[in-house]
Amino acid sequence: MSGHSKWSTIKRQKGVADIKRGQTFTKLALAITIAAKTGGSGDPDSNPRLRAALESASAVNLPKENIQRAIDRGLGKLPGQMIEEVNFEGFGPGKTAFFVEAVTDNKMRTLSEIKNMFERSGGHLGGQGSTAHLFDKKGEIKIFGKGGGVEEELLELIDLGAEDVEDLMEDDGILPTGRQVQKYLIYVEPKALSIMSNNIVQSGFKVEQLGVVMQPNLTVEIQDKELALKVVQFAQKLEDHDDVQLVYANFNLPEELI
Repeated sequence: MSGHSKWSTIKRQKGVADIKRGQTFTKLALAITIAAKTGGSGDPDSNPRLRAALESASAVNLPKENIQRAIDRGLGKLPGQMIEEVNFEGFGPGKTAFFVEAVTDNKMRTLSEIKNMFERSGGHLGGQGSTAHLFDKKGEIKIFGKGGGVEEELLELIDLGAEDVEDLMEDDGILPTGRQVQKYLIYVEPKALSIMSNNIVQSGFKVEQLGVVMQPNLTVEIQDKELALKVVQFAQKLEDHDDVQLVYANFNLPEELI
């Protein structure tokens, strides 16, 4: 929506330092473990989810020994508690809907902590399905442009099969070579994620990250400054929890409130 920002956009605008604050070593190690476990492989070339987790770990200099230990744990090579994925659904300040993805070795502990966070925010944790219907699963691919015109590249990406393309004007699109280019977010159906990623690479774009996300299909517009602050602070607190991997919310804020 023009002139408004969703939570994913606000996170990018808050800057890399704030985002990395929530990416603790513990959180990243859990993400690597579950990626190796679900993908059944410690090879990032054959396990896209693991590749994405390793890229995040590299960005915050997670030690190599921590990475290898997390991979080995996911593959069952190390003893220890069982790691599992859990989702939480609930409503935060202003009846905004939240869908939270987490990875934990103690489901009851994580449930208790997340429940308390919702209640302290003035909201409440709901049951399975309470907010999931307010989001749609989409494949998301973050890419570097080729250095051409934005309009031409947007049209090319649509022709390649993108359902929607978001122009990441606020992102620092600097390639490893030092060249600065435009960045884009591409959305497709989850089952088309791999094919679309290959098509993009073959067309000369560089894929930075890909995965399946939850997009809100019904949004809550927040105009009150005090409520906007409460909602953003609550979303950030959820993201900072060590077990939480991703937070999705259905609120929109006018640019002047950010």
